[in-house]
Amino acid sequence: MDSGAAGTQRGYRGSSQGGYRRKQHIITAGEQQNGARYQGSPGKRYLKSGGGARLSSQVNGRTVVSEQDFNRLISRERLADLDKRAAAGVAYDGKGHSQYATLIKRYTSTCKRSLSREEQNRLMPMLQSFQPATHWSWRSLTTTVHSLTSAGLFTQFTSQKVRRTQASLLRALLETVLHKCTQRSGVSGLDATGIANLLWAMAKLVDNSGEMTTELKEAATALLPEVDALKEQLNPQGITNLLWAMAKLVDNGFALSAELQEAVATLLPRVTALKERFIAQGVANLLWALAKLVEKGQALTPELQEALAALLPQVVVLQEQFIAQHTANLLWATAKLVDNGYEQTPALQEVIVTLLSCVWTHKDQYLAQHITNLLWAMAKLVDNGQALTPEFKEAAVALLPPINACKEQFNAQGIANLMWAGAKLVEHCRELFSDFQQACTGLLPCVNRWQAHFNFREIPSLIWSVAKLVENGQTLTPALKETVATLLPRVHALKEQFTFQGITNLLWAGAKLVDNGQELTSEFNAFLATVLLRVKVLQNQFNPQGIANLLWAAAKLVDNGYERTPMLAETIATLLSGISTFKDQFIPQHIANLLWAVAKLVDNGQSLTAELKEVVATLLPGITALQGQFIPQHIANLLWAVAKLVDHRHELTTELQEALAALLPRVSALQDRFNFQEIASLLWAMGLLGDLISTEATDSVAQAILGKANKLFLFSQQEVVMALWGLLICCARQYLDKDNSNKNAIFDCLINKLFSYLERELIDAEQSKSVMALAASWLGRQCPVEPHYLTENSTIQTVFCAQLQAALPSLKIVQEKSLHSLPPVDLFLPAHRIAIEIQGPLHYVGRDFHTRNGSTLLKIAVLQKAGYDVLEIPVNRLQSHVKTYINLIRQKTLDCLSKPDSETGQQSDKCLTNVV
Repeated sequence: MDSGAAGTQRGYRGSSQGGYRRKQHIITAGEQQNGARYQGSPGKRYLKSGGGARLSSQVNGRTVVSEQDFNRLISRERLADLDKRAAAGVAYDGKGHSQYATLIKRYTSTCKRSLSREEQNRLMPMLQSFQPATHWSWRSLTTTVHSLTSAGLFTQFTSQKVRRTQASLLRALLETVLHKCTQRSGVSGLDATGIANLLWAMAKLVDNSGEMTTELKEAATALLPEVDALKEQLNPQGITNLLWAMAKLVDNGFALSAELQEAVATLLPRVTALKERFIAQGVANLLWALAKLVEKGQALTPELQEALAALLPQVVVLQEQFIAQHTANLLWATAKLVDNGYEQTPALQEVIVTLLSCVWTHKDQYLAQHITNLLWAMAKLVDNGQALTPEFKEAAVALLPPINACKEQFNAQGIANLMWAGAKLVEHCRELFSDFQQACTGLLPCVNRWQAHFNFREIPSLIWSVAKLVENGQTLTPALKETVATLLPRVHALKEQFTFQGITNLLWAGAKLVDNGQELTSEFNAFLATVLLRVKVLQNQFNPQGIANLLWAAAKLVDNGYERTPMLAETIATLLSGISTFKDQFIPQHIANLLWAVAKLVDNGQSLTAELKEVVATLLPGITALQGQFIPQHIANLLWAVAKLVDHRHELTTELQEALAALLPRVSALQDRFNFQEIASLLWAMGLLGDLISTEATDSVAQAILGKANKLFLFSQQEVVMALWGLLICCARQYLDKDNSNKNAIFDCLINKLFSYLERELIDAEQSKSVMALAASWLGRQCPVEPHYLTENSTIQTVFCAQLQAALPSLKIVQEKSLHSLPPVDLFLPAHRIAIEIQGPLHYVGRDFHTRNGSTLLKIAVLQKAGYDVLEIPVNRLQSHVKTYINLIRQKTLDCLSKPDSETGQQSDKCLTNVV
């Protein structure tokens, strides 16, 4: 955002060129995330003069306060006087011209405004002959440049004539500065006040026009080396002006050159030495300037950190003197410093606490720009670990209501910053959701009104903000959809300008919106296609977080029905190929997102190719290395991803088993911190992995769900079904392990509760009906739904059935029999209540014919609990042991017939699962 003047240096006492003393209060401001410059800053309107009413300068003995006085400024006599002085040639030092420039500045100061368009037009005849010369003194030249800039003379207007005259005069002034700097001994008359005024004026010029001209750049570059020579002469105000000017120049495109960094380094020890002499405004300006320089690449050198450490306590000391604008600038500066690596020291924390109390004190005084800066700063601090203290929340809540009150004052960047800040605050503190939701309602029409003004930084920020709010509970209302639709054409128009971060934010936001109900309209599909195309173009800018977010987004889009176009496939391939480059740089969240995305892509038809397996192998060691850093959400996503990959025939490699071994203790350690959705996902994953997971780990998750049983209404039907299925498998494993079978009583009540919840719902999905049927059988209750199972007699099953029938002709055998709405068994001997399951590789985790999966375990346990004797026959052993299995079945039929309880349907202790 913009900042105004950094404060004018004192004039030259006793000099007719500037015999006055006054201070000009600055308007500085922070800016949005991603370092975007505030365009059209309202700050430029807030220039105010201290002591302006005390001006005693005279024009012919009269104070300049009226239209008549302005007429005197442009009188023929004055023009003739200037011409006459200039005619003296090299003997003329420019004093008269600098005095005239000072009078123009005093006129605007007294009027408390810059020159109007009409006044600029009327000044043109005077300025056309206003030609500086190299023989002017430095004092005349610096006073002229500074005064005309302060008066707003170089503000750009539409009149071509005015603009030409402005440009010509400014060019002449800057060329004169450059010429004097480059001449031998040319800077001998330049003093500390002069260099401060010149650099301040140059910074203000480029900030007003947005244009870094060659002349201005060269003149500023030539002046910077002189800072070192004059450093001992600089007073606190001069130091402040210089650092503010350098920060503002850099903010507007001036290179952070060696000359500029050397000038900054020269001034930093002076800041430290004079720390107690800076007034409140100076402290605010200095911290803003240093934060801006750091944002633009200035290293946090020991000298800079010492200067910051010296200034921060002064914020606490001077807190009573800060006005609303200072508070906004200071909080922005602290947030920007933290965001760029400055350590959050106790001194910095004390400053933040102090400023938060000032926010509350000044809450009714903030302008639109202040509110934007403050909320952005608070959001950035929270994003960097700031604790959400009661004071912090109070300050945030105090700032939200005024947003609607002054919504008409926000410009494009202000709106983008506010939306981003609100979304980020809500992400970290759901308590603020309702307050910001109301403010957001007032901002949305402003988004539509300013749509043509949003730039390549603000568009991604806005769409990301909408998506983040939706993720945290905001309904995707028609108004929000309209806002998104309004912004989509700007994405296409600015596509060549988006940075890699912007593209990442856009694709992530698009995926998140689609996941929360955004229709895949033709316009939205076109937007996604535009973004995907840019991903490949910018692949050389990939970073770990970007790859993780982009692959997650691609997987989420596919999961929500986005067409797998060649462009999408190419994007996914490009992202996958980039993972190995950053394998040692991924943090826990990245690893969790990437493995989830890979698993989700595989679950939606992506082939588990050698390349994809290599990606998985690259990521798995990170789980083992970072196991202690994963939060509950990461653990749930990772176990789900591993289970899904295994379900799609990924081998049980050493890396995969080591990753599981690393994750499972974390499940037990964090069991009380998982939410219902994560518990459901964990139970499902562990259920799918079956015997591969220890019963102790599944017990931990099952225990965790007990505390969530009274909040089922908060969760989706699908999550309840997943949890019920996983919990049934947990109980099935305990049931099959007779040493733990008594534990089932702990969970039967919860299974009954989950079942009753689903019983009240309208269940349509066949998978859900199947789970309900299993639960009903487990509980001994009547099943309220009738699942429909697909049956298919395998060749091996049919052949074995024929062989068994031939060996035992009197035996009645039924194929694909569904018992009590349960999934059908391969072969059933009704007279003996024997179920025979011929287990192919799909019944085993990793297809190893050793580790049974959850579905197989549950089916066996439920059949046993219903009183059936279950015989499992792995197909890898069947062909070579046919006679052995036939003899075993013959013996089992004889054993069951000899027992009276076999006729009653009661379970015999000996009629257990048999695996040979």
